[in-house]
Amino acid sequence: MRSGKRPFDALGVEEALHRDVIATNSGNLIFSDATHKILETPGAEVVSNGMKSDVGAASRINEEYDVFVVPLANAFRPSFELPLQRLTRLINKLKIPVVVVGVGAQTGVTYDPARLKAMEPSVRAFCSAVLDHSASIGVRGEFTEKYLNDMGFRDVEVIGCPSMFMHGDRLPVEKRTAALTADSRVAVNGSHTAVRGGGLSKIIDRAHEQYPNLMYIGQNLTDAKQLHWRDVNSPAGRITEMPTHPDHPMYREGKARVYVDPVTWIDDLRDFDYSFGSRIHGNIAALLAGTPATVLAFDSRTLELCRYFEIPHRLLSEAPADLDPAQLYEEADFGPLTGNHRQRFDRFTTFLDKNGLENTFTHGDGGAAFEKKLRSLSFPAGVRPWNDADLASLTSRFGWLQQRITELDSHNTQLQRDLAKARSGAKAAKAALPSPSIYRRARRAVGRPLRQALKSK
Repeated sequence: MRSGKRPFDALGVEEALHRDVIATNSGNLIFSDATHKILETPGAEVVSNGMKSDVGAASRINEEYDVFVVPLANAFRPSFELPLQRLTRLINKLKIPVVVVGVGAQTGVTYDPARLKAMEPSVRAFCSAVLDHSASIGVRGEFTEKYLNDMGFRDVEVIGCPSMFMHGDRLPVEKRTAALTADSRVAVNGSHTAVRGGGLSKIIDRAHEQYPNLMYIGQNLTDAKQLHWRDVNSPAGRITEMPTHPDHPMYREGKARVYVDPVTWIDDLRDFDYSFGSRIHGNIAALLAGTPATVLAFDSRTLELCRYFEIPHRLLSEAPADLDPAQLYEEADFGPLTGNHRQRFDRFTTFLDKNGLENTFTHGDGGAAFEKKLRSLSFPAGVRPWNDADLASLTSRFGWLQQRITELDSHNTQLQRDLAKARSGAKAAKAALPSPSIYRRARRAVGRPLRQALKSK
């Protein structure tokens, strides 16, 4: 299965960020972990293949595995075209079934596909390759379905995102309090684009003034590096409006987090009264925790999922700068979301059955063994702002840096040995070459003077 890491890989924060196991966005782990849990049955072993598409691994995959499962998010977008092409080349070399679950196209909230026109050949090639290996393609929602239908693909099924089925046909979400108050614990989330260009920063700033227990939960790798290392050495890292930036008041107050494991992310959100913002998986994490959430939809990838799952939402473009989360909370109706969840779950498992995949809720223990194993492990807490200089905080960070320096030094030493050996081998090979003939040596010795003499005449 294509995923950044297995759900059971409990890595330290430094290692997780160094290896980028979240593939730049921790939301990826929400749907990949859910897919792993769903597909892990007594007769199936799920193995993470990493996020990079290594075409050279095709023969090994064909030999060792029975099916290649590809959970995807907004893969049909210009910035993902090259990875999509590499994935297509890999799929074309596979002889086993390939099942894509939850792929989506990304454009604006008007669903205008014009910005995707240039990459249409890449999308066609990908879908053709997948359908040569499976019965159908599972897409996130209505827009992606129409987008592929308009290109002539008919074996397309709307199944939403696997993340919403982490608990199977159960999704108990209800308001725990009649209304939000100044004492309520509120989580807010948002992408860099929504914060800086979509007006979300003003909404966050106002909520920060109103709710002392407001917590910002970021998802990007740059967010996590800002919190853990105070690293702002990137274009995204210089956006001071982000609560994960060291210059932001929420950073200085310790009111920002990024999670490198879904289990700790979801667990922490159980203690909140409400979640809102433009991040679809940030709010799905809250829903999986049973915490009410509202999405401020900023593009088609969030909007079509909200419409399919009937998640309470509002367009960010229509939200005023003085928007109060209490108003969103009051308006939110979770009846359709929870009441129609079983129907959507049945549609999802029917899709899996059609593509030859069993699921733990129908063919296994409902994920009990998965959860037991997960709870036996120790995962790092959410990444916090680095505001302290205590010995424990410094020891963790500098201890990891020292380990990396030692590893790099050892690797460099080995490279130097290999280079010296290669040079020695090259010299030996040169010395072993046969000596040039007397004729050739003579020709080199007198050839040039002779040519010059002839030219002078």
